[in-house]
Amino acid sequence: MGEEECSKDDILLYQGATAPLPNGIPTYTVQILNACPTRCSVADIHVRCGWFSSARLINPLLFRRLRFDDCLVNDGAALASGESLSFQYANTYRYPLSVSSVACC
Repeated sequence: MGEEECSKDDILLYQGATAPLPNGIPTYTVQILNACPTRCSVADIHVRCGWFSSARLINPLLFRRLRFDDCLVNDGAALASGESLSFQYANTYRYPLSVSSVACC
């Protein structure tokens, strides 16, 4: 049997405004979901993220910037089909986040 096919289009990334921090900095919630229809696991998920930074600490195992415009999700570990993770960041403006690459496993 061949390897399950998957693509970066199977990873859905949503973000929306959340209540601001007490000091007024806007906060956003990001959800990343593996919506692969063939029950494939997707690993090594990279996101275009500019100079992403946050006034609120984010667990680096969930989401961290490796270099300009390259953030790693879930420390590179696989997200099973239907599995999601979310985190919040705080910044004066919303970053345009989009999935740039994934690996099928």
